[in-house]
This record gives sequence, C-alpha cells and structure tokens, in this order.
Amino acid sequence: MRTDKINYYLDIAETVLERGTCLRRNYGAIIVKNDQIISTGYVGAPRGRKNCIDLGVCVRENLKVPRGERYELCRSVHAEQNAIIHAAREDMIGSTMYLVGKDAKTGQYVENASACSLCKRMIINSGINNVIIRNNKEHYTVIDVNEWIVNDESINGITGY
Repeated sequence: MRTDKINYYLDIAETVLERGTCLRRNYGAIIVKNDQIISTGYVGAPRGRKNCIDLGVCVRENLKVPRGERYELCRSVHAEQNAIIHAAREDMIGSTMYLVGKDAKTGQYVENASACSLCKRMIINSGINNVIIRNNKEHYTVIDVNEWIVNDESINGITGY
C-alpha cells in the first residue's frame, strides 16, 4: 500500500530527527512548498559548539525544567528554527512545515508535541501556513498558523505545552 503524502513527509522529518543531539527530546522538521522540500532542520547546538549528547549533560534536565519552558537555558537550536534559518522567506511563504518529535531516552513519539512559543513566532514570521505534527505512525495534527496569531498565548503569559 502506498504511503499518503502527509505521512511521506512526516517520515522524512522523522529521519531528519535522527541527527538530533538533545538528551531529552529530538525533533525533525522539514518545510515543503509545492511538493518540493525546501529545507530541513533538527535539534542541535550552534555550529562549532559542543552538543549535549557529546557533553553528556543537559542543563534543563539537571534543573528539572518542565517541557516548554526556560529555553534560554538550552544549548540547542530547535529543529523548526534550523529549518527556517536554512530557507529563504520568499520560499517559505505559503509552505507547510512537517514536525516529528521523539523522546531521546525511550524513542517514543512526544505526546501532544507542539512548537515552543519562540518557534511559533518564527514560524508566523516566516510565512509558513500550516504545521503538521506527527502523533504516531499513522495520525497527525494539522495546525493552521493563523490560529497561533489569533490565539496568542503570550498575552496571558502561558508557557509550556
């Protein structure tokens, strides 16, 4: 049986996440427009800096920081950010981002995965229209980026996800 197009792209994003270097959760992101992959990104330290996986330590893990909070403590650039950094805005306008997250220890899909508040802002400004997030191997959630504009969690100081 042939894989549907959305799961095809999610499978590619899942392969991209295998390059991730986070000790907590790894994500893979790809940006697609007109059935053409224009960029990919995974979680990792900025170029030239040591990754957490190489150092064997995660500051956020040691401090027991909840998921979705205090990303200024993180050494990594998020998958969404890396995908956006490596693409031209004119190519991203009207595109779709496919996002897959897995727990680094268990290999299980991240439950209720979502972009963090900073990544949401970057996705909004990049011109991406939709974000499709894998829930499991067959199911996914489609997010209209306009929902993040209309339902601005930063106004109420909501953190985490």
